[in-house]
Amino acid sequence: MSADFRAQVETERPYLLRYALRQLRDPDAAEDAVQEALLAALAGGAGFSGQSKLRTWLTGILKHKIVDAIRRANREQPLAAGDEDDAGDFDALFDRRGHWQEPPQAWDDPDGALHRKQFLAALEACLAALPANTARAFMLREHLGLETGEICKDLGITPTHCWVLLYRARMALRLCLEANWFRK
Repeated sequence: MSADFRAQVETERPYLLRYALRQLRDPDAAEDAVQEALLAALAGGAGFSGQSKLRTWLTGILKHKIVDAIRRANREQPLAAGDEDDAGDFDALFDRRGHWQEPPQAWDDPDGALHRKQFLAALEACLAALPANTARAFMLREHLGLETGEICKDLGITPTHCWVLLYRARMALRLCLEANWFRK
């Protein structure tokens, strides 16, 4: 393996660490996942054919390491009984027929807002305010693109519980972003 390839892999380390921190929300677990991904990349360097960007290839390896870390964490810790908030706070958003009291405001330019650093900071703050399993379920679905069955397996929950967690995450993020981003 060439020293040049090692140097290229090492330059992607800060990006990979930020990515892992967003997913795992634990600096130690993120560091471990990045280390495992870098070791796997260096060990399998011959498998990198250059058909994709190095960052894309490394991120793919890291995604698998993150899922492994989440599975490990869930095997080691039982779910806390009070991990989810009461959904009663969301009832005030709907009328008796289940329609929005006040419909969500349309985003003028979602692509532009998504790329703005301040929006990402607000989103990360809102994600950090969610209960751990709720945030994990949301990130596994929306960021890693896992299916319900995979999320259930990783978190050790039923599909119904997964849907509840995703609903609560979306509602809480909507409220948080409206309060902390869109109404600034």
